[in-house]
Amino acid sequence: MDALRRGVRWIALAWAILGGLILLAIVGVTVTNVGAFTLDRIARIWGGSVGALPGYEDFVRLAIGSAIPMFLPYCQYRRGHLAVDLFLRRAPAGLRNGIDRLSLILMVGLTLFLAYWMVEGLFETREDGTLSPVLGWDEWPFYVTGIISLILWAVVAFMQIFEAPRSQPDLSSTEAWHG
Repeated sequence: MDALRRGVRWIALAWAILGGLILLAIVGVTVTNVGAFTLDRIARIWGGSVGALPGYEDFVRLAIGSAIPMFLPYCQYRRGHLAVDLFLRRAPAGLRNGIDRLSLILMVGLTLFLAYWMVEGLFETREDGTLSPVLGWDEWPFYVTGIISLILWAVVAFMQIFEAPRSQPDLSSTEAWHG
């Protein structure tokens, strides 16, 4: 089971890094676009012009929609999602563990439910032939990263259901907030 857990961790980490690379590409395109805008302002002084990147908004919208969900499986692996530990801090360990397991079961159900509807959306978008307005790119392929992210998130949460109970964080220490 440890090998499987390590494999899922590695996949979730690699998936998040890929999402980060997509975000870096967005930053690069944005810097280029802002640079073109600045150069255009300067060129207008002498009667010239510099064009911005055509389809910039299309690219950013599609890329950000692909990149953001890619962080969620690793976030789940690290249990980095918002938790109600503050309210359950003084509750008995059995109650805390039961609520933790119940929330993981609900998380698996929710992510698979969302993945199902994203698959439906992918097929509908593909059948409709939806294209981005400026670049004319098919939009359906950009659903794939979200679907993979949701399924991977469900796998991570499912595996955590069977792990040993988490230790109670000491919310008075700075490590609980920064570590």
